[in-house]
Formats: sequence, structure tokens, C-alpha cells
Amino acid sequence: MIRAVRHLGPNWYASVMGTAVVGTAGAGLPLPLPGLRGLWAGLWALSLLMLVSLLAARALHWRHHGDQARRHLLDPAVAPFYGCLSMALLAVGGGALAVGRDWIGLPAAVALDAVLFTAGTATGLVVAVVVPYLMVVRHRLSPGDAAPAWLLPLVAPMVSAALGPQLIPHLPAGAARQTMLALCLALFGLSLLAVLVTLPTVFARLLTGGPPPLALTPTLFLVLGPLGQSTTAAGNFAAVAPGTVPDPYARALEVVSVLYGVPVTGFALLWLALAAALVVRAARRGMGFAMTWWAFTFPVGTCVTGASALGGRTGLAVFDALAVALFALLLVAWAAAALPTARGLLRGHLLAGPAAAAPDAGPAAARAHGQAQAPAYTPAPA
Repeated sequence: MIRAVRHLGPNWYASVMGTAVVGTAGAGLPLPLPGLRGLWAGLWALSLLMLVSLLAARALHWRHHGDQARRHLLDPAVAPFYGCLSMALLAVGGGALAVGRDWIGLPAAVALDAVLFTAGTATGLVVAVVVPYLMVVRHRLSPGDAAPAWLLPLVAPMVSAALGPQLIPHLPAGAARQTMLALCLALFGLSLLAVLVTLPTVFARLLTGGPPPLALTPTLFLVLGPLGQSTTAAGNFAAVAPGTVPDPYARALEVVSVLYGVPVTGFALLWLALAAALVVRAARRGMGFAMTWWAFTFPVGTCVTGASALGGRTGLAVFDALAVALFALLLVAWAAAALPTARGLLRGHLLAGPAAAAPDAGPAAARAHGQAQAPAYTPAPA
């Protein structure tokens, strides 16, 4: 067991995020499907089990393979994935209140969410500083190395901003609720501005450097994360503002949630179409399964919750339909990532070293496995 976790990287937390968001997004659909709430709760329970197992395995990794863990932090291809730890904690915590309460009860769900929200937010803030710091002073990067994974440590505070509002009704009225909302707004701004200064570099790299390596093409979906999550956050701010802050601020948050969310959703759909086209291109050129396929899940899930929030705020059926369509895509994406992951775990090759995991796939697949020492993005032939 100890040897098996040597190559277990932080990218594995993406599987927890992707599983948790299916349950949360399904429970929040504007057109609830009868009889399926138990399934969403079951997926949340699975994500909780996965989180506990991964936390234990990663503790063993740090305890017995500290050299490899430190190498991960110094590897520009792997270090950004430390943002997934924060988002996994937050996703499971948020799911506890969304659907987990059906199984464990509301008091336990609130307590679990409070603990995971606190731990996930603190971890996300640390990662949002430490990983960019390492990129500046230790990693050797060039504009051609820019990758969507660079957004991972920056978007973690946005997940806190989106999920924090659901705890507000369970806090004492007055200053406690207002402070929590102010914290979420600050986290929203922190993440949004950081993403806005980083995303142009990623987009420019794509336009000037050509498509990413085949195994890394699914990571293009990561750009959807901050777009969908910020739209979700804006909608959640508007939902809890009445009774939390004075009416002028509550009305302003209601207006902003729509004026911000609709244009950002438009850009998200543009990026979804572009990323999907590049994934189809990569599939035609032989793209095989890698853990990067989990990038198809959580980002799309945030777009589902964002569309659901817009549907609730505007009353327009088009956003309800969009949420349902994106959720159907999310289910397909989750199955496409989960089934090969389970099969790879049973066969043992997903926990092998990069050379053993992808002996014939070259350096790009090794990076997708999360362990290579080379930059995350290199030019690929058209």
C-alpha cells in the first residue's frame, strides 16, 4: 500500500470534485427529475468516501514519499493541481447541505459543511499564494508553457465564494451573516481578478502555439470552471442577500447577478464549443484515457449550477433548458472519466509511475499522469 501511493498526485482530487458536483448540480436542476434525488445523495456519499480515502492515501504519500511530494511542488506541471485539494473539500462540504442532509440530517450536514468549508477556504487561500510564488521564484516558465491548469489554484477561492452563501441562513442574524457575505464577496473578487490577469496568457498560448498535446487537450475544459463558478456565486449572493444586508445592497446584488452572469455564460458557451472541437480533433488523432479526463466534469458542473441560478433569477426558460442540456453533458463526462478510472485502479496501472503508466505515449501522456518534470504545455503539430 505504501509503495502504491508513491505516484499519487494532487490531481486525483479532481475525481472527488467531479463526482460531488454531479450530485449537487442534479439536485439543483430547475426541472427536478422525480425519484432521482436519492441517486444524487448516493453520488455525494461516494464523493465523501473518495475524499476520506484520498486524504488518507495522500497522508501516507507525504509521510513515506516526502521526496516525491516535494518534487510535485517544484514541478510546474503538477503544482497547480494542489488547488484541487481545496475544491474537493469545498465540493463535498457543499454537497452535504445540497443533498447529503437527506441521509445524515440537517444538523450533521451543517456541521460537516462548516468544517469542510473552513478547511477548504483556508487551504485554497494558501495555495492561491504559494503556487504562484513557486511559479515566480522556482519554476522556470515561458509564455509558451501557459496552460489551463494555471487557473486551478486561482479558482479555488471562487468555489468558496459560491458555496459559502448556503451557510449564511444557519448563522445568527446580523453581523455574523453580513460578515460571511462580505467574506464571500472578497473571495469572489480575489479569484476573479487573478483569473482575469491569467486567462489571456492561456488563450494567447492556444492561439499562437497551436493545440496542446493530445493527452492534455481535456484540460481546456478547466477554463469553464471560473466562468461557471463565478456565475453561480453571483446568483447565490443575490439569493441570500435579502434579510442579510440592507435593501439597496440586496437589490444591487440581484441586478449584478444577471448583468454579470448572462455575458459570462455567453463566453462560457463559446469556450465550451472551442474546447469540444479541439477534444474531437484530439480523439480523431488517437487521444487515449488519462486522468485529465476529469477536467470534463467539475467545470461543466459549475456551468450547470450557473445556468440554474440564472434561470431562477430571470425566470427565462432558456436558462432552465441550458442547465438541463449541460447536465446531460455532465453525466456523459462523468461516466467517461469514472469508468476508465475504476478500471485502471483495479488493474493497478493508474498508480504506477509515468513510464509504466504510459510506456508508449510519450512525454505528453506522462505529464497528464501528473508526474513529469517538463513544462505542462508544448507545441503540438496541427
